[in-house]
Amino acid sequence: MAEVLHIFQCLAHGKPMREFEEALAMENKGLKDCIHGQAGSLRQVLVMAGETLEEFGIAPGQAKENITTYGIVVSTLALGQRLRIGEALLEVSEPCPTCHLMNEIRPGLQDQIQGRRGVMCQVIEAGRIRRGDLVEIEDQGRTAS
Repeated sequence: MAEVLHIFQCLAHGKPMREFEEALAMENKGLKDCIHGQAGSLRQVLVMAGETLEEFGIAPGQAKENITTYGIVVSTLALGQRLRIGEALLEVSEPCPTCHLMNEIRPGLQDQIQGRRGVMCQVIEAGRIRRGDLVEIEDQGRTAS
């Protein structure tokens, strides 16, 4: 069974992610108070597998993810797939592209983690997300075209 291991938010540009026990997902915005969530954006919440972090030796939150999961292969989620995480409903909008930030963690990481950085989601239904909440797939989504 998949669950939430960690919840992170960035409260100011240039500042590190801060971990929280819970966060409020705001419909069509992202996590309340996180500066990365923007209304109308396809990139409101970054969900990443804790197993991937472990495999690459990355500390939780260091890859700028909002939600770290355990027990779900995040990289295989399809576009449009809906995830019930706690009280909130998220929809997978795109794979998270790897960027230069990965090389700041460790030289060469950007290439090594290609295709495994997680998925960007939009918030479809608002609600609280808490550490330990279940992550359930509600809709099978569609294939990328």
